Amino acid sequence: MAEQTPALITHPAELRRLVDALHQETILAVDTESNSLFAYREQVCLIQFSTLQADYLVDPLALKDLSPLAALFASPKIEKVFHAAEYDLICLHRDFGFEFTNLFDTMVAARILGWEALGLGSILESQFGLSMDKRYQRANWGQRPLPPDLLEYARHDTQHLIPLRQRLYLELQQRDLWELAAEDFARLSSLKALGDNGRLPAEDKTPDCWRISGAYDLQPQQAAVLLELCRYRDQVARSHNRPLFKVIGDHTLLSIAAHLPEDQAALSQLPGMSSGQLRRHGAQLLQAVQRGLQAEPLFPPRSTRPSEAFLRRMDALRRWRKAAAEQMGVASDVVLPRDMLITLAEQAPRSMEELTDLLTDTPWRLEHFGPQILTTLTARKTT
Repeated sequence: MAEQTPALITHPAELRRLVDALHQETILAVDTESNSLFAYREQVCLIQFSTLQADYLVDPLALKDLSPLAALFASPKIEKVFHAAEYDLICLHRDFGFEFTNLFDTMVAARILGWEALGLGSILESQFGLSMDKRYQRANWGQRPLPPDLLEYARHDTQHLIPLRQRLYLELQQRDLWELAAEDFARLSSLKALGDNGRLPAEDKTPDCWRISGAYDLQPQQAAVLLELCRYRDQVARSHNRPLFKVIGDHTLLSIAAHLPEDQAALSQLPGMSSGQLRRHGAQLLQAVQRGLQAEPLFPPRSTRPSEAFLRRMDALRRWRKAAAEQMGVASDVVLPRDMLITLAEQAPRSMEELTDLLTDTPWRLEHFGPQILTTLTARKTT
């Protein structure tokens, strides 16, 4: 692998030339960097590409139009190698509408092979004796200009993915697991794991107090207060383009809703309430408490309780899946991902024909696990 300064692509002409060059490749390593720790709405701030010869960094903040990259990601002739692809795919689809074919995810492959260490740094150290600098994992990728050390760090995220892919591919072939990996890469390509019907869920920033751990333990009037507190925090975060947690943490909001302070003295005693937060937000937080106390009580959203038969099937499938995973030496969801587990428990196929219809996109699992799944689902105690 060449050790050259990565090309930073900031102009449309440079992007067109890069796309033309990358279309000549059969395999690309890809990664992204976003600013989720520094913005209200995160965005992709850098896209890294590596071939076996060179590394490239594309700057989405400098380029108004990234549509030339769409054909690369959608091309079935070019394999795109990611590590832990799902988040990158979510971000690239959300920001630019990109769709994907022909993926290889080195983390997914490592999980299928039963590797214990799945972080890219740990894998590169164990496989190639390389040590990655972890200082920049929480860097602000939205800053411009990006300092040279950050550019160098970004390059190393993709520089070794293609050689790693080759090692993983050989081991998958040797252990007759390539078809299983290909199934999961195809599932990623279709984005089925990212939303219903293969569509990404829309990014929703509407304040939802029930997402806060402990909210369900509040009384209904306290929950109404928590919602008002969340609305205030969201307004501040949006206006200052800051992530919610950098305004006020969830735990602090929950504590305010639980204790219902009436003045700044009481507010100052609550866990997580710093003097700076009290100075900046104290009056508005107390106003939010009063709005919540005057609002209608807020009750948790109702969810339909699953049927007893569904729960029995889920339990039986989980127990079977755990045993099968132990035999393979892998995590349970390698055998049967959660979405497939739920679908099988909901649909409860009674014949191999019905099971085949449900597992049509996962032929390896159907062949290797189909009879066991059907036996598990049709056992008398699960019906």
